Amino acid sequence: MAAEAPLSGVTIVELGGSVAAPYAGEILADLGARVIKIEKRDGGDDARRWAPPYWHGVPAIFQSLNRNKLSVAIDLRDADELARLRRLVVEEADILLQNLRPGAVAEFGLDAATLRRAAPRLIHCSIGAFGAAGPLKDRPGYDPLMQAFGGLMSVTGEEGRPPVRIGTSIVDMGSGMWAVIGVLAALHRRAATGEGCTIDGSLYETALGWMTYHAATYQASGELPRRAGSGNPSIVPYRAFPTSDGDIVVGAANDKLFRRLAEVLGRPDWVEDERFRGNPERVAHQDELHALIEAVMAGASTAEWQARLEAAGVPCAPLQTVDQVLSHPQTEALGMLQRSADGKFALMGLPLSFDGKRPPLNAASPSLGEHNAEVLGDRPQKGAAS
Repeated sequence: MAAEAPLSGVTIVELGGSVAAPYAGEILADLGARVIKIEKRDGGDDARRWAPPYWHGVPAIFQSLNRNKLSVAIDLRDADELARLRRLVVEEADILLQNLRPGAVAEFGLDAATLRRAAPRLIHCSIGAFGAAGPLKDRPGYDPLMQAFGGLMSVTGEEGRPPVRIGTSIVDMGSGMWAVIGVLAALHRRAATGEGCTIDGSLYETALGWMTYHAATYQASGELPRRAGSGNPSIVPYRAFPTSDGDIVVGAANDKLFRRLAEVLGRPDWVEDERFRGNPERVAHQDELHALIEAVMAGASTAEWQARLEAAGVPCAPLQTVDQVLSHPQTEALGMLQRSADGKFALMGLPLSFDGKRPPLNAASPSLGEHNAEVLGDRPQKGAAS
């Protein structure tokens, strides 16, 4: 990245794989940090085999999580290679970011206590499964397990239907984002004090964090939250409704917006109906109200309803598929799709701009061990696979 990149000059060693730590590493790399991705010599990050589909010879998932990084392949059970990794961390790294299986960093002498004795300025950031304490601290975990165990699946989907996983790796990626927040806070503190920091986060803690208002509403009411489909159990109407040719989400989140919605639907009498006069009443009678709205909205197309609702100032959005999202003029105008230098592919960019400029895609995901020579002085690995 250009010299003015926010994290230019910061070196990060990323030790782990799958989604959580790589996503954190990617964010930090996009912000300009030098991110050295440490991988197993035998196969590398598991995500290198999460395919199909492949994109220019690389699994699309791996490609999306590992741009702008350097790859170093080592064998942690080789004493010489492990010693070189420790020297790299102690002598060059500002941050060690890891999500290895529970107990692995201690086994290899890469734990915070050991490394920070040798490098007090080091920021050691761990993304665990269930957290650093408690009866489950030594168990591994993956995103869907945490969506289930942390309660997210209990509030996702529709009543009476099978459990539904949120359609993106929200626990993994959320954990990566929390790691970045922690790292940036620790860098700020280190600039003032000169001292490093030990940061611990986990998939389970992230899942609990996403449950914030569900936990509050349960404790306030004593009632378990309902699965609300596309809606919100405390705001009505605030969900998707089928039209004659698709679906549209309507966000009438207050009485004023509900009045406008009722007028657009040709039912201004709903406003005076005792069942619908205020949001608490609409929540109590939501099944009745939703059925009435569905009956009206089925009579016109998504585009027609969008035009009428927008003209009345009622927040709404059509349900778009991925191809529609990628081709939408708003997506194009924001420059969110970052093209590779060779123009072969585009990846979703960092959702931040600095002085009007979005951090660029400087390099595609690296091949396994591609930067061993650059980082460790090794000869390039023979036959390294992408």
